[in-house]
Amino acid sequence: MRELAIDLNGSGLQIGIVLSRFNSDVGQGLLAACKAELLKRGVAEDAITLATVPGALETPLVLHHMADSQKYDALIALGAIIRGETYHFEVVSNESARGISEVQLNTGVPVANAILTTENDEQALERVAVKGAEAAAVAIEMVNLLKAL
Repeated sequence: MRELAIDLNGSGLQIGIVLSRFNSDVGQGLLAACKAELLKRGVAEDAITLATVPGALETPLVLHHMADSQKYDALIALGAIIRGETYHFEVVSNESARGISEVQLNTGVPVANAILTTENDEQALERVAVKGAEAAAVAIEMVNLLKAL
């Protein structure tokens, strides 16, 4: 059996990031961790493009446009959806996740989804460093895996 190795080398990759501005403290933490990991893995700083959107529901549309541009090897979605007192949390969480999944399935461009869905601000802030870095690693790994296939 031939097993494809995990490849986390980001050298030469073009990465697009879409950051939701809603819950900005969490978003900025995710972005900082994501960018640090991308650079650590060899992605050049000028090979990272950041687009910001008002909220999580706007994220899939911008990801789709970025994927269609054929300028990016992988995309990353960053943001936070924090439960409130209404049903809106479920709608936003489900629809943004569905839209993000559709982008990668419809375009073939990998999308790492690091839009957090948490019960409160504290949970979100506890996760920013790990999830931001994980998103960067996932994006790089998926590009290299698809190339190896």
